[in-house]
Amino acid sequence: MATSISAYVWGPLFRIQRGLSATSSVLSQSSIHTTAALERRNWEMKNRAVYPPQLPDESRRPAEIHHCRRQIKYSMDKMWYLAKLIKGMTIDQAIAQMEFSDKKGAKVIKEVLLEAQEMAVRNHNVEYQSNLYVADSFSNKGTYLKRIRIHGRGNFGIMDKVHCHYFVKLVEGLPPPKEEPITGFQQAKDYVQQLRNRTIIHSL
Repeated sequence: MATSISAYVWGPLFRIQRGLSATSSVLSQSSIHTTAALERRNWEMKNRAVYPPQLPDESRRPAEIHHCRRQIKYSMDKMWYLAKLIKGMTIDQAIAQMEFSDKKGAKVIKEVLLEAQEMAVRNHNVEYQSNLYVADSFSNKGTYLKRIRIHGRGNFGIMDKVHCHYFVKLVEGLPPPKEEPITGFQQAKDYVQQLRNRTIIHSL
């Protein structure tokens, strides 16, 4: 009787353990990452990219500088407004905008821009430090720490200690011209034309 009970108990546990070990081995062997988080994790590694030699008749490839700062004690949403403000500006205009902003994140972005500007001259053979523009600028979610906020009468609430990451990409040269905004009438025309271009499959 004891033998049958032990077999009844340990049999399913052994099968569960064997399934978990097989799953962990499959996960450890898989090296396919399809998320955008991996790209942002290796953001600074893009500075080490090596391109093939250019032909004599090709135009010179502009330098690209990727820089970031992680785990900033600031909200990701508040940083997003400042990051999108300077996107498409020259480096001097972006630094000036952050210098005259009284927000906490503006000081951090200004320091990151100055660091990236120094890296461009020191490591990427950029001749003029003002000949740069902000090609990409965005923020990302960092570590969120949950803490307890004590309320009255034995109640409590949950508060978050938020952090964010800031990423910037500088490109050598003048910024491209801004695209004209698409009006609502043009969007409606494009939508109607898209409906007219539809193809009905298996129809008469």
